[in-house]
Amino acid sequence: MRQLVVFGTLAAALLVGTAGHRLLAQEQPVFRGASDLVRVFVTVTDREGRLVTTLAKNEFEVRDEGKPQPITLFDNSPQPIRLVVMLDVSGSMAGNLQLLRAGASQLFARLGREDVARVGTFGRDVTISEEFTRDERTLRAALPETIAPDAPTPLWRGIDSAINAFDKTAEPRPVVLVLSDGKDSGPVGFKAHFVSQVEVIERARKEGVMIYAIGMRSRSGQPRTMPGVGPGALQAMLTEDLPDAGLARVAEETGGGYTEIRFGQDLGTAFARVADELHSQYLLGYALPKKDGKTHEIDVRVTAKGVKPRARKSYVAP
Repeated sequence: MRQLVVFGTLAAALLVGTAGHRLLAQEQPVFRGASDLVRVFVTVTDREGRLVTTLAKNEFEVRDEGKPQPITLFDNSPQPIRLVVMLDVSGSMAGNLQLLRAGASQLFARLGREDVARVGTFGRDVTISEEFTRDERTLRAALPETIAPDAPTPLWRGIDSAINAFDKTAEPRPVVLVLSDGKDSGPVGFKAHFVSQVEVIERARKEGVMIYAIGMRSRSGQPRTMPGVGPGALQAMLTEDLPDAGLARVAEETGGGYTEIRFGQDLGTAFARVADELHSQYLLGYALPKKDGKTHEIDVRVTAKGVKPRARKSYVAP
């Protein structure tokens, strides 16, 4: 049997400190990696769309491939966020530039003490600021100041680049917030990497990235395109200034939210709503049923009446 020899008061203090550290670690919740715990962030709203933040653990039910799972982790306190804000700087956004800058500034002001963010744009190029930061002045300095009138809308490539910006080993949850007024323009040139909506959903599902989207109408000041010939020509003309319909599906599949801004509505309010929602979500966790490398469907339910949960639809098991 080993013998421990304690030399003086200093050694005794170190021993007590080590024991205290171990006890503290046991008392605090354990956030295991994706290898043995499935983490699900859940937003709950009432019939009027107001956030519901007072539910208890026993009011939730999580099903994995249709089978109820014991909830081993429950936390309704604000969780740190690693956020990448992706802003559309295509030509059609020229009339929205000042709204964009003002709205994003309101978002930065609502970040929590442990939240960090980066700012990205997609138009002629896809660019993202160098590092995550909490400093509002640095984040505002990364906002676009001009928009090229002929810039395209590489929407899905922009979101894909945002997913690349996250450190895969970082514990805080990764979130992408994208603002766009147009439809994806597809590949630009032979060297540009083409990314589809389906690929974005698959990557976000595999890497546990939540995507929020804000859509708005174009305000470029350019005249509408004259309708062509055929049954879909008039519809195409009427919807040409609307955001990509795929944004709503990407947000739904990844557990985020989608908001569409109409003329006269405050973009800053929409940004602030996203920040408030991210700080009002429930974190649920359950033991990974299988390490089969397959996509597992998730179904989150709430027993409380008159409320609706929203969470990601699936994940990819290791």
